[in-house]
Amino acid sequence: MSLLDSVRVLGAMARVTAPSIVDMVRGELPRAAVDERARWFGRRVIELLDIRLDARGAEQVPAGRAYVYMSNHQSHLDIPVLYATLPSPTIRMLAKTELFRIPVWGRGLRAAEFIEVDRSNHVRAIRSIETAAELLRDGVSIYLAPEGTRSRDGRIGPLKKGGFHLALSTRAPIVPVAVSGTLDILPRGSRAMRTGLPVRVTIGAPIAVESHDLEGLMRDVRNFLVKNVEGPDSANTAS
Repeated sequence: MSLLDSVRVLGAMARVTAPSIVDMVRGELPRAAVDERARWFGRRVIELLDIRLDARGAEQVPAGRAYVYMSNHQSHLDIPVLYATLPSPTIRMLAKTELFRIPVWGRGLRAAEFIEVDRSNHVRAIRSIETAAELLRDGVSIYLAPEGTRSRDGRIGPLKKGGFHLALSTRAPIVPVAVSGTLDILPRGSRAMRTGLPVRVTIGAPIAVESHDLEGLMRDVRNFLVKNVEGPDSANTAS
């Protein structure tokens, strides 16, 4: 493991945050600029860490509309990896409030329309979902991790309902995404990153919410995640 690699990733974060702060001070931060910087950051992280990326399934997601992307959560590296692989041109994520407390980085996230979720405050959490719904209606895809926290062992944890309510209320299709391998590069609680390891991203076909109730959506997404992260035998016994 190397702290130097972690420092290089932080440098890439600064490189995309700084111009966004400048744009914000000038009074304009175009979505297209944010899109370009986020994808550059994702590709740069993959390059810096020499990640052997295997991404599949993007062709199943038709262009021309907004989606709610839902993935499992193994590591802080999930975000750059997904920005480098998800097919929608404009994606904003729901993220816990701690990320918005990072100096400079937090200001850049807010200016770029990323959505702060404060789970300790119910009113603010509801407001975050409403903000996400407004973005979806404006053609912006939303990414969230319904587990709500990073896995300690790679297994899929219980899914929270908020993102599913968001999809149902906006009728935005849900695209399930399974991420495997980022935990080995940056385990929970570690600051040092490993290089040269494989990561697999499996993108599922969009799930139409009109034909599902809440429980059915949660079951289908969980089954997809378990099957593609833990293996098909585990999916057959998933609750």
